Amino acid sequence: MSIDYQQVPSPAYVLDIARLRRNLQQIARVQERSGVRIILALKGFALWRVFPLVAEYLHGATASSLNEARLIHEEMGVKAHTYSPAYLPGEFDAIQDLSSHITFNSIAQYERYRDRLKPGISPGLRVNPQYSDVSTDLYNPASPTSRLGLTAEHFPDGLPQGIEGLHVHTLCESSAAASEQLIASVVEQFGHLFSQLQWINFGGGHLMTRPGYDTNRLVAALLHFRESYPQLEVWLEPGSAIAWETGELVSTVLDVVENGGQRTAILDVSFTAHMPDTLEMPYRPRILGATDPVPGKPTYRLGGVSCLAGDFMEAYSFERPLQPGDRLVFWDMIPYTMVKTTTLNGVKHPSICLWTEAGRLEVVRTFGYEDFKNRLG
Repeated sequence: MSIDYQQVPSPAYVLDIARLRRNLQQIARVQERSGVRIILALKGFALWRVFPLVAEYLHGATASSLNEARLIHEEMGVKAHTYSPAYLPGEFDAIQDLSSHITFNSIAQYERYRDRLKPGISPGLRVNPQYSDVSTDLYNPASPTSRLGLTAEHFPDGLPQGIEGLHVHTLCESSAAASEQLIASVVEQFGHLFSQLQWINFGGGHLMTRPGYDTNRLVAALLHFRESYPQLEVWLEPGSAIAWETGELVSTVLDVVENGGQRTAILDVSFTAHMPDTLEMPYRPRILGATDPVPGKPTYRLGGVSCLAGDFMEAYSFERPLQPGDRLVFWDMIPYTMVKTTTLNGVKHPSICLWTEAGRLEVVRTFGYEDFKNRLG
């Protein structure tokens, strides 16, 4: 049953549970066919109210901080696979208590904490194979000068004693062909280390739930790797794939202004505060019922409600003129978007809603003044 956007409060993110389950079922089929283990990357999707559903299909989750590891433990009931560019000394013991695997970004970090590692923790190193299909530098961790992970030149004499795994993350909403090339690059540069390892994590960015994604090619690449290195346990940790196209951001037109011949519809949401990737990536979000500009159709630039001058999207065309009170629905606003919001200007933060499989709206969280105030002091 499709979401009835008129029932959704504005502004609000609304997640469709049925669509989320379909994604999880598709990912679970990749797990079953390939024999790898797939976990959720919280940096892409952290709506913990649905973690029990995620846990029905996946093997846990990955964290990049103490807070994420705690959330995984409390709401999913498992220990995290944890990686951070650098660990805070005062938090490391608490992170250990909440983690099964801990990946270090440098040999120096590993050596700093090696003697503090508790029994049961499997330590790993992040490596950089210098391959990525990501063209936007902001989202590309695989450049030769990247601060994330170690290039092959750091291992002239093998791995430090005690390291059990390697972690790689260089993709972002990428294809099966990119995953295949990533695996090949890792084998070429780090294959000589595999005999010393127990596991390898090929990270996220494997967008296996996107329509048209070649899951057969991904499965074949993973099976070939596992057949070549049967001693290695293989993990993937997608973020976007779990929540891809599972929900929207519902907004309302507040006003229409015109200057210099440019009409702008002011909305009750903010691109910079509520959809930051649209400005950072940047990308142009899809709006239901809207198109790129069409001569002769009502056309409007869309302005956010913050006072940042650049808080807008260039023009869209609509079937009829926009009026205050009209609903605009931004498509695919769950992965990454929700975890990156801010309260710039103290503007109203969108509520968080679920659309149940029974076709009912559940408002799980609203935000107010205390949420804004408590972040600042």
